Amino acid sequence: MPSAIKYLLSMKRLPLLLTMLAACIFVAFRTLGTGTVPPPSKYERILQNVGEMLRQGHYSPKEINDDFSRKIFAKYFADIDPDKNIFLQEDLQALKKYETRLDDEIKGAPVEFFLEVGKIFRKRTEEASAIYKGILAKPFDFTADESLVSDSKKIGFPKNDAERRERIRKKLKYLALERYVEAQDSRAKAKDSTAGKTDAQLEKESRDKVGRIMDRMFDRYKFKFSDDDRFNIYVNTIVQAMDPHTDFFPPVEKRYFDEQLSGKFSGIGASLQYDDGNIKIATLLTGSPAMKSKQLEVGDVITRVAQGKEAPVELTGFVVEDAVKLIRGKTGTEVTLTVKKKDATTETVTLVREVIETDDTYARSAVIENGTSRIGYISLPEFYADFEDPNGRRCAADVAREVAKLKAAKVDGIVIDLRNNGGGSLYDVVQMAGLFIEDGPIVQVKDREGRPMVMRDKDNSVLYDGPLAVMVNEFSASASEIFAAAIQDYGRGVIIGSTTYGKGTVQRSFGLDPENFQSSNSELGSLKMTLQKFYRVNGGSTQLKGVTPDIAIPDQYEYLHYRERDNEDALPWDEISKAAYKTWNGNYDLQTIKNLSNNRVSGNPIFQQIRKNTDWLAKQSEREYPLNIEKYRKDQKEIKAVVQQVDSLMKTNKDLAIQYLKEDAARFEQDAAKKERYNQWLKDRSRDIYIDQAVKVLADVKNQQNLAKTPGKEAKPVKTF
Repeated sequence: MPSAIKYLLSMKRLPLLLTMLAACIFVAFRTLGTGTVPPPSKYERILQNVGEMLRQGHYSPKEINDDFSRKIFAKYFADIDPDKNIFLQEDLQALKKYETRLDDEIKGAPVEFFLEVGKIFRKRTEEASAIYKGILAKPFDFTADESLVSDSKKIGFPKNDAERRERIRKKLKYLALERYVEAQDSRAKAKDSTAGKTDAQLEKESRDKVGRIMDRMFDRYKFKFSDDDRFNIYVNTIVQAMDPHTDFFPPVEKRYFDEQLSGKFSGIGASLQYDDGNIKIATLLTGSPAMKSKQLEVGDVITRVAQGKEAPVELTGFVVEDAVKLIRGKTGTEVTLTVKKKDATTETVTLVREVIETDDTYARSAVIENGTSRIGYISLPEFYADFEDPNGRRCAADVAREVAKLKAAKVDGIVIDLRNNGGGSLYDVVQMAGLFIEDGPIVQVKDREGRPMVMRDKDNSVLYDGPLAVMVNEFSASASEIFAAAIQDYGRGVIIGSTTYGKGTVQRSFGLDPENFQSSNSELGSLKMTLQKFYRVNGGSTQLKGVTPDIAIPDQYEYLHYRERDNEDALPWDEISKAAYKTWNGNYDLQTIKNLSNNRVSGNPIFQQIRKNTDWLAKQSEREYPLNIEKYRKDQKEIKAVVQQVDSLMKTNKDLAIQYLKEDAARFEQDAAKKERYNQWLKDRSRDIYIDQAVKVLADVKNQQNLAKTPGKEAKPVKTF
C-alpha cells in the first residue's frame, strides 16, 4: 500500500551512517574484483547491500542471527507457495541445512538458498501440473460429503505426494463446483449456451474452464517466474521481516511504484485487460501515441513486446500488471508490439512513449444539494506528488484549487473523502492540513535515535474556515491518517467512517548501486526502508491503533484482518510528548453532532443490516467450504440472501443530487471518454450511503453554527496557495 514517504527527498543530507556505508561497500567491491576471490554475483551484491542498509539505517532493526534465519527460512516457503500445494514437507527437510545459514548469506556468504529452492520448485510445479491435468480428466462426484480448508495458516505443507494430490483435488473440485452450479442455474433460466445441455455436459465444461485457469497459472510459473522473480520474493521476505513497509524494488518495480505515486507515467496510452489467457487492449486514450498511430484498436491482442532493438518478450504467462510494466518505459524511447487483430492477422507496431497523465488519481470535486444545504465534496484517492518534476502535480496544490472552486460556488461545508487512500507524500499532507487551520504543528516525526521533529504549517492564513468533514475507512493509511488525526486533534472538523489502517511509519527509498547510492533508482534496484515513526500532535501514534473516527458508521469490510495490527512484524505502538497547539473554535458541540448522527445511523435499516452482515461474515471466514453440491447450494443461498438484503435496501435509498462544477463540465466537452468516466464517477457517488451521512453531518454542523452566531466575530485571513 502506498505510504507516507519521500519527504526526505527534498533534504540535501543523507544519514551519516548510510553515506559512510556507500563508500565502504564501493571499496569492498573493488577489492574483491582485484584478488583471487571471484567478484560477488548480482544476487550477492544486492543481498549484502540490503543487509548493511537494514543494520545501519532501519528505524528498529531486528538482529540478523540464526533465529532471524529460521524465521526467513519458514516464511520464504510460505511466500513462494502460499496455498501450500507445491512443496512437500520432505523438501523443507532436504533444505534444512540452510535454516541457520541465511543470516550468513545476508552478511556476505554465497547466495545459495533461494537457488536451491528454485530447483525444487521447478520440479514440483511440473509434478503439480501433471496432477491437476490427471484430476481434471475425470468427472467429479459432487454428492460426496467433503469440505475444503481454504485458510493456509491452518495447514502445513503436505506430508507426501498423496496428501498433496488430495489437497489439489479438493481445490480443483471447489472451483469446478462453483462453475457447475452457475451453469445449472443459467440452464434453468434458459440463458446462454447452457440451454438444453445435460448435467454431464455442464460438469465437463466446468472442468474444462478450471483447466484453462490452471493452464494459465502454470504457464506463468514456467514462462514468467524466473530466478530473478524468486530472488525478489526472497529479498522481500527478509526486509519485510523488519516491518511490513520496508520493501525491495527491482528497477522496473520501482519505476512502477513512482508512477503510481506521481499520477503520470511514460507509455503509449492504452489500457489493457486479461481475457482468457490473452492481454487485450481495452481502451485507447484520446491524443495518446496508441490512438494517434491509428494502428491499434480496442480488442487487439498483444502477444509480444520489444524494447527498442531488443528481442521481443512473449507475453505467455503474463498478467496485465506485468505486461503494463513492459510496455511503459522512459519518455522518448521506442516500444514495439506484436498484435493479433480481430481478423486473425498479425501486425507489428512501433510507438514512441510519451508522458500520460492518469487523471483518475487526481483530486476532483463536486457539489451536493441537500435540502437547504449546498455541500462541496472532494475525492482524494492518494497523496500524490511528482518528485522527479518540480513543476509536476502535487495533491496539496490540487486540493487547494478544488477548495477555492467550491468556495466560489458558495458551499455550506466541505467533505474530504480519504477512504481507501493509502497515503503518499508527507510534505503534501502538512501543506494540505494547513489549508484548514491557522499556523501550528501538523505531525511529529521521530528517528531511531529518538530525536523528535515537528512538521508545521507556518502560514497563519486559512483557505477555508467553514464546516469540514473527513471520511476514512480501514484502508485509509499513513498520510490519510496524519491528515485525519490533525483535523481531529485541532477540533477542526468531524472524522466519519471506521477506524483507519494504523500505519505510523515513514519510509525513504535508496538505490543499491554503490556509485549511485543517493539516487532512489539504480540498476541493482532500490530499498524503501522505514527510517522514522510519526506521531499526532497530541503525542499519540497512529501505529497499530489508527485514527478512531468521531462518528463510527458500520462498514461491511470491518471483519477483514487487513490492518497493520494484523501483521506480526508490525512495529509497536508508543507515544511521545504533546506538541504545543491551539484548538479550533468551530462554534458547534461535537457531542451533539455525534448524538444526531448516531440516532440517524441506528435508525437506518441499511446500516442495521450491514452491522448484522459484518458479524455474520466474520464467523464465515473461519469455516471450511463444502464440496457437496446440496450443502454448497445451501451455503450460497445464505450468502446471496445476506447480500440481497443490503442491495434491496440500497435501492430504496434516494440518490444524492450531485453534480460537477461548470468549469469542470467545460473541460470534458471535447473528450467523450473522459466525460463518460466522470459521469460514472458522479453516478457511483450519488448512491454512496456513506457520503450521504457525511453530508447530513455537515448540515447538522451548519445548523448549530447558525444558532451560535454572534455579531462582531473577527474574520480570519485567507490563505493563498
